[in-house]
Amino acid sequence: MRSRSNSTRTSRDLATAEVRRRILDLTLEPGSGIAENELAAELSVSRTPVREALILLSNDGLVEIYPQVGTFVSRIDPTAVADAQFIREALELASFRELTRTIERPQLHKLRDNLEQQQLAVNARDVDRFFELDETLHATMLRLADHEAAWDVVSSAKAHLDRARRACLPIADTLERMLEQHTEIVDRLESGPPEAAEEALRSHLREVFHDIDAVKARAPEYFTNGPTRPVRKAYLA
Repeated sequence: MRSRSNSTRTSRDLATAEVRRRILDLTLEPGSGIAENELAAELSVSRTPVREALILLSNDGLVEIYPQVGTFVSRIDPTAVADAQFIREALELASFRELTRTIERPQLHKLRDNLEQQQLAVNARDVDRFFELDETLHATMLRLADHEAAWDVVSSAKAHLDRARRACLPIADTLERMLEQHTEIVDRLESGPPEAAEEALRSHLREVFHDIDAVKARAPEYFTNGPTRPVRKAYLA
């Protein structure tokens, strides 16, 4: 029989994963309020694991809890975005430099297959699928360079960055530009020189700063230095 503590931990993990996913894909928008009772009902769990999940997410900077006031999805912090991008660029470029010297044709085929799937997502205007494939491409390049564990470090640092990136994708022509950049990275990885491949990756990773300006113009309330919008409850459904 499963113990009560294990059951609670499982419910907490479920709630944490679900709320995190909805925050990162902007279903729960930055600055919106979170109602524990509605979350618990939506997930068919008690308030305890939901409360524990929100505390964990607050530790990651995704949720802000104000006693006697309420719980809110944190707005995107541009400083946290810049810090995460710095970490990501440092780790991915160091690993990529090694990959330019060791990449083999079967490994290139894996990257090309991913690009083909990205093209299908672009054709279907499937933003969620494209974002998933984007993540997979970058994680795969780290893995092929024998630095798979570095992706865990990158992932743990880039919650604010991911929300900013996700907000950029629906903007006109962003998917096409991202696919072009990914293709250029793989093309240069295959044909060299290594310096050109590295520059293609560096430019791609820094593109987020340009795109964020467009998102700020469209939804300034998403960011910590933007206007505060009226508080409203946020639901999972």
